[in-house]
Amino acid sequence: MVESEIGNPRGILNLKAAERKFRLSLHPPSSDLRFFVEQYWIVTWDLRGQEPYRQEVLPHPSVHLVIEKDRSSIVGVMSGKFSRLLEDRGQVFGVKFKPGAFYPFVKSPVSQFTDGSLSLSDAFGVNGLCFAQAMLRLEDKGAMIALAENFLRERLPAWDENVGLINRIVDRIIADRAITKVDDVVRRFNLNKRTLQRIFSQYVGVGPKWVIKRYRLHEAAEQLADGGVADLSTLALDLGYFDQAHFIKDFKAMVGRAPAEYAKGMGLGS
Repeated sequence: MVESEIGNPRGILNLKAAERKFRLSLHPPSSDLRFFVEQYWIVTWDLRGQEPYRQEVLPHPSVHLVIEKDRSSIVGVMSGKFSRLLEDRGQVFGVKFKPGAFYPFVKSPVSQFTDGSLSLSDAFGVNGLCFAQAMLRLEDKGAMIALAENFLRERLPAWDENVGLINRIVDRIIADRAITKVDDVVRRFNLNKRTLQRIFSQYVGVGPKWVIKRYRLHEAAEQLADGGVADLSTLALDLGYFDQAHFIKDFKAMVGRAPAEYAKGMGLGS
C-alpha cells in the first residue's frame, strides 16, 4: 500500500504486486529544507508466516540516508536495478536528497560511493550513529520526520548554485522528451559539455546520459505497467530511441526482462 503526500512514486517495478507486500509512505520536507531534500520515505512490512518477497526498483539519481536496524548508511546512486529481499517484519526510514544535493553536506565527490554506501560515521561522525540509534527507538512517523529534520538543520550547508543548476536540468529532462542525448542539455542550458560531465560526476555520482536514459525507462515501465502500450516501436520513438531494438536492449539490461515480458508478468501483456 502506498500513502503519499507528494504524488505517486516512480521507479518501483511491479508496483501493484508490491503494494500487497509492504506499506510505503512518502512525506515532503519543510520549506527550509526543500532545496536539499526531495522527500522522506518509510517502508514497513510484516511477512511473518509468508514467503520472502524480493522488490526491485529503478533508482533515481539521488543519494539516500537510510535508517534500519544493523543497516543504516548513506546509499549512493545505484547505476543498475536495485533489489531488496523483504522477510519476516521490518521498517526502514529514508531521506531522499534531491539530485546533487547531498554533496554540500560532505564536500567530497559523490561518485566515490556510486553503487555503494558511506557509513553514517564517515559522513557525520559519531553524531550520525547517535542519530540512527535515536531514530530506531521511534515508531511515530511524525516524530521520525521531526528528528530527521532537526538533524539536517543542524548541519545544513550553504546554498550551492550547482545543486540548483542540476535540479533545473533534471526537471527539464523529465518534462521534455525531446532531450535524448547530452548535447541536447548542453544546447538548452548553454553549458560546456566537459563542465556538465564534471559537475554531474562530482555532485550526482552518475553522468547526464545515465540520467536521461533512466527517466525514459521510468516512463516506459510506468506505461507498460498501466497497460497503455499498444506498440513498442511507437513507445521507443516517443522516448527518444532511434529504433525498437535499442529500446528493448536498454530496458532488458536495466529491468532484467524485455518490455513485453515485463508487461505480461503483471497480466498486462499478450
